[in-house]
Amino acid sequence: MNGPPGSEVERLRASHPRSRFLTVSMVVFLLLAGYGLTSVIARGGGLFGERQVRNLSRFIEEIRPHGADGAVLPVTEYGVWAGRLLFDRGFEAVTTTLAISVAAIALAGLIAIPLSLLATRTLATSEAFAPASRRPHVAKHAAWLAVSTSTRIGFVLLRALPEYVWAFLLLMALGPSPWAAVLALVVHNVGILGRLYAETLENLPPRVPSALRGLGAGRLQVAAFGLAPAAIPRAVLFFFYRWETCVREATVLGMLGIVSLGYFIMDSRARNHYDEMIFFVLLGALIVIVGDVVSALARRAVRRAG
Repeated sequence: MNGPPGSEVERLRASHPRSRFLTVSMVVFLLLAGYGLTSVIARGGGLFGERQVRNLSRFIEEIRPHGADGAVLPVTEYGVWAGRLLFDRGFEAVTTTLAISVAAIALAGLIAIPLSLLATRTLATSEAFAPASRRPHVAKHAAWLAVSTSTRIGFVLLRALPEYVWAFLLLMALGPSPWAAVLALVVHNVGILGRLYAETLENLPPRVPSALRGLGAGRLQVAAFGLAPAAIPRAVLFFFYRWETCVREATVLGMLGIVSLGYFIMDSRARNHYDEMIFFVLLGALIVIVGDVVSALARRAVRRAG
């Protein structure tokens, strides 16, 4: 390399291709961000204005644990206070939240697996993994194309609405029941897992399923012995990732009146017991952390096995 290092860096920088679209997009983004910040400040004042600081100080005072007489408890009694809340309502909230998330992801996985086969365009075709010389029947090809396309559209519709909206609709239909939360999570996650599983199956190398097809294996045999073994590791990763999300969403859905952590958070907020509200919020964060750890361990085991 000739010349000092700095000149070589400048030469590489000058020769680097530049995108006018990227530059314009960045400028537009910065302008929109500046407009958004100035609009918020104009409507709500600064982040650390006098009113905001006063409200923050009051909030910090109210979230400190209080006794039955309303007096602030000393730090030495925080453990007794937390234990009372945990045994009084915390265990019920935690077990309900976990039950909702586990039931939802299990049902979503069971439903998404067969539907993903119908959405896999390499499998849901008239001549799945057949030799290229075999000409597909026009009518059968059109029928299978309609099946795979409609299934994929169904996945889009299922995941188009957030879990919160599905739960709101199901609560009106079923009343205040944990099943509203379970079914809301099932519907949304079937749309997500079905699409992910179908994409995983489509991207697998065709060598093994084509060989099985050439030996006379049927469509389901190809799926079971040619596609499933190679897709299981990634499918399990997706399954546990979505379970993490279900744990978080089961907590949030309680704010609609379903007895989970979110319900107790809203109940404490309605009674102006901010110390209890923060306790249940932290308990929800602990559940998510434990769920993330379990999910990470499971994913690591799957990667090693794969």
